[in-house]
Amino acid sequence: MSATAAMKAPTRDLGLLRRRRAADMVATVLCFAATLVVLAALASILWTLVANGIGGLTLRTLTRVTAPAGGNGGLLNPLVGSVIQVALATLLGTPIGLLAGIYLAEYGTGSAVANAVRFVSDMLLSAPSILVGLFVYLVLVAPFHHFSGWAGVVALAILVVPIVVRTSEDMLRLVPLSMREAAAALGAPHWKVVLLVCVRAARRGMMTGVLLAVARISGETAPLLFTSLGNLNWSLSLNRSMASLPVTIYQYAGSPADDWVQLAWTAALLITVGVLLINIAARLGLRGGDR
Repeated sequence: MSATAAMKAPTRDLGLLRRRRAADMVATVLCFAATLVVLAALASILWTLVANGIGGLTLRTLTRVTAPAGGNGGLLNPLVGSVIQVALATLLGTPIGLLAGIYLAEYGTGSAVANAVRFVSDMLLSAPSILVGLFVYLVLVAPFHHFSGWAGVVALAILVVPIVVRTSEDMLRLVPLSMREAAAALGAPHWKVVLLVCVRAARRGMMTGVLLAVARISGETAPLLFTSLGNLNWSLSLNRSMASLPVTIYQYAGSPADDWVQLAWTAALLITVGVLLINIAARLGLRGGDR
C-alpha cells in the first residue's frame, strides 16, 4: 500500500464513523419523538375521558338502570350486560383460540389443514367487526326473529378467537428448541412437553393475547347492534336483547339531552378503567406466580 493510500484510509474510516453516528442520532431522535407523540395522544385521550366522565361517576349512576332523557337514569343494566357478554365471550373464545394456536405451533407445521386454519384466522383478524355482527345476525337472530344476549356473546367470541390464535402461536414458536429437547430427553411424551414446558414458558405472552382480545371486545359496538341490540330495562336473560356499555355510548353520545351525553362519557370512562384494571390484575398475578 502506498503512503498516500495509507493516509487516506483513516480519513475514510473517520468519515464513515461520523456518518454512522449522525444516522444513529437521527434515528434516536425520531424514535424519541414518535414515543412522545404516542404518549401525548394517550394522555390526551385519558385526560378527556376523565375530565368529561368523572362528573357522572356517582353511586346513582352505578345503581340505577337507564331511563328516558331527564329521568335521572344510570348505567347499571348496560354495565352488567357488558360484563356478562364480555366474560362469556372470553370463556367461549379463549379455549378455542388457545387450542388452535397450540395445534398450529406444535402439531400442524407445514400441513394443509394448519395452513387453512391459519388463513381463516388471519382473515377473521383483519375482517371488520360489523361483518361478524352481520354474519351472527343472519345465523342466530334472523331465523328466530329476535335479538338476544347469546347472539352478542357468539359475535364477541368470534372476535376473540383469531387474536388468541395469533398470539398463542407466536409465543409458542419463541420457546427455545433446547427446552423441548431437554424434556423429550427425559422421556416426557410430546403432549406433556407441550403443556408442561412450552405452554408454561409462553403463558405470559398467551395471557397478553387474551387481554388484548378482552380489550378489543369490551369496546365493540357494531357486532352488538346486530345481535344483542340493547335494552333500556333491567334484564339478565341471555335469551332477550341485552344492554351493553358500547351500545349505550353509541345511543347517548349524539343525544341533545345533557344527562345522556354525560352518561355516555361516564360509560366510556368505565370501559377504559375496566380494561386497565384487568391488565394490572393479570400482570400482578403472573408476576406472583413466578416467585
